[in-house]
Amino acid sequence: MEDREKNLIINNLRKEIRESLDVKSHITDEDINELITDKVFGEARLRPMSIREKQELIALLFNSIRKLDILQPLIDDKTITEIMVNGEENIFIEKQGRTYRIENSFESRQKLEDVIQSVVSKVNRVVNEASPIVDARLEDGSRVNVVLPPIALNGPILTIRKFPEKPISMKDLIEWGSISSEAAEVLERMVRAKYNIFICGGTGSGKTSFLNALSDFIPQDERIVTIEDPAELQIKQIKNIVKLETRNANTEGKGEITIRDLIRTSLRMRPERIIIGEVRGAEALDMLQAMNTGHDGSISTGHGNSTADMLSRLETMVLSGSTMPLEAIRQQISSAIDIIIHLSRFRDRTRKVVEIVEVTDCKEGIIGLNPLFEFREKDGSTPERVEGCLVRTGNPVKNLSKFRMAGINEVV
Repeated sequence: MEDREKNLIINNLRKEIRESLDVKSHITDEDINELITDKVFGEARLRPMSIREKQELIALLFNSIRKLDILQPLIDDKTITEIMVNGEENIFIEKQGRTYRIENSFESRQKLEDVIQSVVSKVNRVVNEASPIVDARLEDGSRVNVVLPPIALNGPILTIRKFPEKPISMKDLIEWGSISSEAAEVLERMVRAKYNIFICGGTGSGKTSFLNALSDFIPQDERIVTIEDPAELQIKQIKNIVKLETRNANTEGKGEITIRDLIRTSLRMRPERIIIGEVRGAEALDMLQAMNTGHDGSISTGHGNSTADMLSRLETMVLSGSTMPLEAIRQQISSAIDIIIHLSRFRDRTRKVVEIVEVTDCKEGIIGLNPLFEFREKDGSTPERVEGCLVRTGNPVKNLSKFRMAGINEVV
């Protein structure tokens, strides 16, 4: 069956099915699948079809009516990590670190917009010309970003960052060479001893995945509050967990709930640790104050190209919502954050920990940094493959008080 004939059949049957659905309420997936099957087999009596063609038509119609149309097979493909839709005709995927363009396209811009509205409405988000940018998520936790015209000049833009069904563990990261076993052991003891940890890196460097892996070290009897925009963490081993997500303002500009609001609310929930998916703005001050007021063991992430760059960005974030003097901000940062972990995506598309740094006292307006581990590239590296490992710098950990309080062997 040629693509033109197949598309014609799909369009005609979809119209008939939707007309049938208009008179029904509370229809289930099983009901709609049965209706689609009946329509396809009825069509097969008018023109010859193979069993494979019938199955393909049934799947395409179901995805078009009930799910995410041509994107659904890409969502179901576990090997695809990112889906990038640049208008109705240009769809790209990332698989094993490489980007490919696929042949399929949406039948129209309206169909792509219908899929976008279906996604955002399920998580109570709104996107339109008046509010053309939104972050959302799919039912499986995949992260979604939408940008509509007139901001997007080449049509509706939809980007889906997928996450594995089974969260990446620290053992996986060690096997992939993303971190050394020695560094992972040190971080495990630091998490158990309630060091405040900040994870930084560029876009796509693996910050969220690393935070998930690091959370495996949190004792299971603790109470955790996670704060995200949007929710994407996969912390499954903690039973006493509260998951909070921000909310955008409604069409009247009311009802917005920000990360700052959620941090303040979380302090009344008696959390032992607060995990903030990512800080981007003035909420950085609330995060620092939470870390400084008895919520040791908290973890967060942010965009930064290096440890020093991340500290500068944190200062800028705090200044955007506060009139505190810079020296006071630096004092807040140095007393709140104990460890900064910097991740990077290399030229061969591998993701690695490149630095683990202890944050020490702020003296004369300068935040002290004590590098504990550094990634060192080996001579055998090529433009296509990076060879190297994370090694100890030889610098001892200066702040040992939390190890002692937790009764954990000190790291030297």
